[in-house]
Order: sequence, then C-alpha cells, then structure tokens
Amino acid sequence: MRRRLLFRFLPALGLALAGLPALAQAPGGPPPKVTTAKPVVREIVETDTYTGRFDPVEIVDVRARVTGYLEKVNFQDGATVKKGDLLFVIDRRPYKAALDQAQAALVSAKARLNFSQTDLDRAQTLSKSGNISEQVTDQRRQASQTAQADVDSADAQLRQAQLNYDFTEVKAPISGRISRRLVTEGNIVITDQTQLTTIVSLDPIYFGFTVDERSFLKYQATLGIGMGQTQRGKGVPIQIALTGDEKPTRKGVLDFVDNRVDNATGTVLLRATVENPDGFIKPGLFGIVSLPATKPYQGVLLPDDAIAANQDKRVVYIVADDGAVASREVKLGPKVDGYRVIRDGLKGDENVVVNGLSRVRPGAKVAAESTTLPPSKT
Repeated sequence: MRRRLLFRFLPALGLALAGLPALAQAPGGPPPKVTTAKPVVREIVETDTYTGRFDPVEIVDVRARVTGYLEKVNFQDGATVKKGDLLFVIDRRPYKAALDQAQAALVSAKARLNFSQTDLDRAQTLSKSGNISEQVTDQRRQASQTAQADVDSADAQLRQAQLNYDFTEVKAPISGRISRRLVTEGNIVITDQTQLTTIVSLDPIYFGFTVDERSFLKYQATLGIGMGQTQRGKGVPIQIALTGDEKPTRKGVLDFVDNRVDNATGTVLLRATVENPDGFIKPGLFGIVSLPATKPYQGVLLPDDAIAANQDKRVVYIVADDGAVASREVKLGPKVDGYRVIRDGLKGDENVVVNGLSRVRPGAKVAAESTTLPPSKT
C-alpha cells in the first residue's frame, strides 16, 4: 500500500518541480550570460492618441438661382473643379429677352430725362425775365425729378435682369472635388430650391476630434491649448495616421479649440488643419491623431523587454561592475518611438539587463555583455 502511494506521489512531485522557475545559476556552474545596455536618454515629447474624422474646410450645395429648364451639364461626375468653372447652363432665352427689354426701358427713361431737363432749363431762363410763372417752373422741375427717378428705377431693373441672365450660367463657387449631378438635362430647376450638386474643398482639410475634460485641462496647463485666439496654420503641430497605417503619415496644426465643454459628453472639440496637396484624404475618413501631451524634456527610455513584473510592481535589473544583479522598482510612462518612458527609478547611467531576464535573480552574479540601444526603436 505504501509503495502504491509512493508511485502516485512521485509523478505529482515531478510536475510541481517542473512548474518552478529554473535557478539563475546552477551550483558550481558558470554565471549565466545576459545582455546589458544603458537606457536611452534624450529629449522627448509624450503624446496622446485620439480617433477623429476629416471634414472639408469648405462645402457648398450648388443650387439654381433662377427658374428654368436645365440646358447643359458641363462637368464630369467626381471631377476636380476650380472656382469660376462653368458647371450648368439654364435656358437663357427668356432672361435674354428680359435683359433686352430692361435695356430698352432704360434708354427710354434717359430720353425722357433729357427732355425734361431741357424743358426745366428753358423754364428757369424764362423765369428770370418774368416771361413764365414760378408755378410752371416748379411743374417742370417736378417732371425732371420724376424722370430722374424713372431712370434710376430702369437702371435697377436692368441690373436685376443682368443678374438673372448671368445666373443662368451656374459656376463653381469654390475649388474642390465635385459630386455627381443631381439633375439631368431637360428638367426644370427652381430658384433656391433645386440642388444641382455638391462641391467640397480638399486642400487643406480639417481633422476634428474630442478630448475628455481631464485631458483638456492638462493640455491647457502644459501647452496653453485653448488659452488664446488661434489662427489657421498656427498652433500645436500634430501627426495623423490613416486607417491601416502603422505610424502617422500626415502632419497638421492644431489651430481651433471649441469655446465650451459639451454638457452631455464632458468633452471638448479640437480641430487641426492638415495639408492635402495630393487629395488623397477624403472628407469623412477616420484617423488617429498623435497630440503632444507634454513640453520637450530629457526622458529615460527602455524597451519593454527589459521590464519585468513583480506582482503589481514593475522592476528592472541593474548589473554592477562586479556582475552582481540588483532589482530596481520603476514607474512607467507611455511609449515614445518604440521605447517605454521610465518616469521614476532610473537616472539613465545604469547598466540594465535588456536580454536574458529569465536567467537573473537579485543577489546573483551574471556574465554581462554590453550593447548600445539605438536612439529610436521604430
């Protein structure tokens, strides 16, 4: 019976021993080999990331400004247009006739004005010699003033007729990418009601995102974001990664902060202006923005592989000149250029184990091979 229990106990004991960590150094054996390096110490700027969406700087719903039958569409759907390009032509004949009529009415009004002015001059001359009464002179003066008012009215009607005639040619109010035509030739369009198409500008383009109240207060205190009036193109530089990008590929400038915190969400809207000369970015696309969270400072950086966990703490292993290993508790920050920021615990001149952490333990000695970390891991 004892022999049977012993056979059952031995395999269990073997499994338990297999689960224990291997000793850093076998008794009487050579010290284990590890790789050490000094932390990277250089000027860094910590960044925070947020998801946002691109929006056009300018967007116009192109509508008809006069009523008539659509005669011609002068663009390809989705083409790039410049400000002033001819897009649509509405039947111009009725408005040309109205323009000619207004021009004739102005000519007639000017003729009546000339006649009434000559009549008034004659009356004023005769009035000096007493050959005409003051009443007749006043009547002719009134006729001249009425004729002048008729000229002004006819001139205003001519300008209105000219505007209507010009509005029969619908031109691009901005430069950008045009959408599809919403009305085809032969349909009637109505003043200020019929939408013909849409144009959005592409270069530059806006990128908007929201930050929580706590983060906004941090940015306001450290970077001055939201403290004063900003101008487009002048502000905090940011970087944006498009969907699928491993790292940011677009640069922009944070130049707008909303004037209030949203009561419903507790967030603040921030907006950056991004150059888009190739038109690759389209309005509505998502992106991930990297926003500076601190001012530049001298940071201590290590790869994540050099950091070990001890329950709820994070430690690194320091190797002394004699090969003795000591653990050092550290406080971690975000990642910068592939390295982890060490906020507290290291000065930057220590020899830290960066390879072979499983073979070291505090108090033991190791055979350290020194290496140099590159300034950036990305």
